[in-house]
Amino acid sequence: MTVSADFQTAFDAWRAARMEKLTAEDGWLNLLGRWWITPGTVTIGAGAGNDIRLDTGPEQLGRLTLHDGDTATFEPAEGEAVQLDRTAGRFGWRADRFLLEITALNDLRALRIRDAEAQPAAPAIETFPLDPALRLTARWQKLPEPMTITLDNMIGIPARVPVTHTATVEIGGQSFTLLPTYGTAQRPQFVVRDLTSLDDTYPYMRFVFGEEVTEDTVVIDFNRAINPPCAFTKNAVCPLPPRENLFPMRIEAGEKRL
Repeated sequence: MTVSADFQTAFDAWRAARMEKLTAEDGWLNLLGRWWITPGTVTIGAGAGNDIRLDTGPEQLGRLTLHDGDTATFEPAEGEAVQLDRTAGRFGWRADRFLLEITALNDLRALRIRDAEAQPAAPAIETFPLDPALRLTARWQKLPEPMTITLDNMIGIPARVPVTHTATVEIGGQSFTLLPTYGTAQRPQFVVRDLTSLDDTYPYMRFVFGEEVTEDTVVIDFNRAINPPCAFTKNAVCPLPPRENLFPMRIEAGEKRL
């Protein structure tokens, strides 16, 4: 397959941005852990007496109190208390060298902590040869009414996910109508799996994000299909693909398994 210089340059720029994001301080390579939390107070730090014990950092990082109503208060060992409110979009904060975030899965809440001073090396991720024919323009259709589907995930806790659009794409002479889950209106996320998962790609899923979204089209470039966070850390929660996004064929494009 002939690859133009422009196509290669665009892919190289995307790839560089992908690796920069993966290795950033809020990426997936410096995640220390994820701990389930319930309303009440937990202590955090490297000291043996903490409820959440870190492998590095100060003996006492602080105290986190989760309140009813998705609000919380973090009291650092040094400094002023931090007020948190999920509805207001503030459920993440910084303390000492750490980035902390309260995440939601249905009615469950978990505390995720990253070491912002860690400098993880970029992993070596092989990719399939570029194939411009697998950069596809799909028909983007808004549903008459939004629907909610139930998706399982890697930790076996099904989650209800809203779906507002479908994307119909032609691959190998077949038509597939895909469901976007998560992502944003400008960058819808498709959780997919094809037969390369049997040997070459991450066994459970890959992610590919829509580009150049218009009212009735979206570009899906399988050359930019990526390994999910779960490929890099056991502390991520990754959704499994809906049945609509399972391909009964090999799509030899994008990232291979680590």
